[in-house]
Amino acid sequence: MDYKKFVYEQKKRDKILKAKSTQVTVKEIRFGPQTDEHDYEFKRKNAEKFLKEGAKLKAFVFFKGRSIIYKDQGQILLLRLATDLEEYGKVEAMPVLEGKRMIMFIAPKKKK
Repeated sequence: MDYKKFVYEQKKRDKILKAKSTQVTVKEIRFGPQTDEHDYEFKRKNAEKFLKEGAKLKAFVFFKGRSIIYKDQGQILLLRLATDLEEYGKVEAMPVLEGKRMIMFIAPKKKK
């Protein structure tokens, strides 16, 4: 087999595979442990928009200083967000505390 022909076909195959693949974007939403109702609703609407666009959502609660004692409030806030966005996406990873952040991932639902 001719080597140049082989390289050409390989590049052609790679180009087709690249065209079929999709790029997943990750959008972040940041909360505080005592986020107010209006701020929560505003960020929930943005999260809803991100999931409709097909982006993954990384929601996290950032604990500053001594606010780390409100871990349960942060977890409740993230679980509330998950239930509010249930029709737009599914929870990929439950809230996990990593250092001063409690992180949760939500993936968009597949379109039918």
